[in-house]
Amino acid sequence: MPTPALPTLLDEEDAQSLSLLSQKFGRETANYFSGSPLNRVSFLRGERDFLRAAFSHPSARFLLLKNLAPLVQKDDSSQLAFVSLREVEALTGNDPFEKSEEDMIREYDSSRRPGPVILFLGVDDRALLHPGMLSSKAAGLETQKEEEVFSWKDFRGAPYFAVDVSPRDGEDEAAEQVIRGVTTEGETGGQVFYESGRHMSLHAGQAAIYGQARALFDWNSRNPFCAQCGQPTLSVHAGTKRVCPPTDMAGGSVTDRKPCATRGTVSNLSFPRTDPTVIMAIVSADGTKILLGRQRRWPKYWYSTLAGFQEPGESIEEAVRREVWEESGVRVGRVVLHSSQPWPFPASLMIGAVGQALPGDGEKIFLGHDPELEDAKWFALEEVKNALVHGTSNLGEKASEGYVEGGLRLPPQTAIANQLMRAVVEGWWVMSRI
Repeated sequence: MPTPALPTLLDEEDAQSLSLLSQKFGRETANYFSGSPLNRVSFLRGERDFLRAAFSHPSARFLLLKNLAPLVQKDDSSQLAFVSLREVEALTGNDPFEKSEEDMIREYDSSRRPGPVILFLGVDDRALLHPGMLSSKAAGLETQKEEEVFSWKDFRGAPYFAVDVSPRDGEDEAAEQVIRGVTTEGETGGQVFYESGRHMSLHAGQAAIYGQARALFDWNSRNPFCAQCGQPTLSVHAGTKRVCPPTDMAGGSVTDRKPCATRGTVSNLSFPRTDPTVIMAIVSADGTKILLGRQRRWPKYWYSTLAGFQEPGESIEEAVRREVWEESGVRVGRVVLHSSQPWPFPASLMIGAVGQALPGDGEKIFLGHDPELEDAKWFALEEVKNALVHGTSNLGEKASEGYVEGGLRLPPQTAIANQLMRAVVEGWWVMSRI
């Protein structure tokens, strides 16, 4: 399967090339799962009239996820399969945003089965930036006819939503009806839910849309109860917040729920979490080698850059130095930030950096601190450069064409680790010091 093209900063090429920062550090790297073609317009998620108009508009498109697996084209799994309201209406109804958030909270009834989580993802509004271009074929999104474009105040473009169609409790006829409709060959069906744990072959722009939906659905499913009081929570703000209601209509009358500490604070809301994770290409003191490590579960000869979670009260640079020393024993001096990558498995933000080892004993490898790595080695830049051409692949797949058994294997182009190693062998880390 061909490697999907990585996203670029769309429609900003001229500004990028003229930027003094680009002249000094090179063009910005947009990693896989970033570069969404949608404008999230997050400030409109709580505006009921906007959501109702966008949801019911003929140009609205819906991404369906079943157990976090996205619906894709049956004959091309690199393309998401977006459906219309007609194909999902049996589960969502035709007006799920009829009530305001205030009314939803006031009329909360714990005895009623909650409806599916519906996310507002954003608007494909690039027609505002480029008249005549109402959608980007490069992003795999549909082109809309001028007369069919959704308009709301100053915004124009196709609205995009995501719906969790996972059958709940094994008995959800509405969800099963939707699933049958989109996966059964017919007028509009024939798509499939991509069941892979990692979907790294999507078109890059669509991968960003999927990543956004996956992370938020996963967060909603993991947080059905309040972390403070343990009572059920309610999804609001078009799927991007959860609230602990103060009252309950179960039984037909309003009763106060047991006290919750969140109700005595400024905001009685729970927000999605993002876990900062550092990932780093470490260069030797003389700039001729890269430090790579491997875990026991990886294929033979497979290595990658080191990585680890950032801890509270720790800067990114400190986290890089700590993780490298704990996992490999190598001591790192200067650290330079390179780029970042959203990683929705389930909610990490990979913060990419390049660091340089301290000379002498600072480069000595010692694996006795943390048993996470099976091995760590210094690899010459030329060996890494060759592996980036002939030895990359997704986990579980064969290496790229030209690979010779026994040679170094590396993560694919869609992984930020690959981009960090590429930056080092191409001299970015040297240029960033000029």
